[in-house]
Amino acid sequence: VQLQAFGGGVVQAGGSLRLSCTASGSIRSINSMAWYRQAPGKQRDLIAVITSAHNTHYNSMKGRFTISRENMKGMVHLQMNSLKPEDTAVYYCAAALRSHGLTVQSQDYEYWGQGTQVTVSS
Repeated sequence: VQLQAFGGGVVQAGGSLRLSCTASGSIRSINSMAWYRQAPGKQRDLIAVITSAHNTHYNSMKGRFTISRENMKGMVHLQMNSLKPEDTAVYYCAAALRSHGLTVQSQDYEYWGQGTQVTVSS
């Protein structure tokens, strides 16, 4: 499975961005797909998870961020609204095999995209 994330960029505070991630290869083997982010000098943090059945789990960004998925296309999206400068980070998509179920453990995600930079200016 290969993951390709895109959609990052520079946006003013209060603006919106939609990130997308395309999975290729054995996408039927995937259950959970997730978005993580890593700000400079900080650890990688979970944003949200969505399973192939569209069950979701969010961390603290729920309300501003929405995760969605298109199973047939092997895509996962992250709609980000009301962006703040502290949302500046590299955003990564990740995929876990079906054996894991809905998982929030980063070690369960076998596949990672290359990351896409989001910069929110004040």
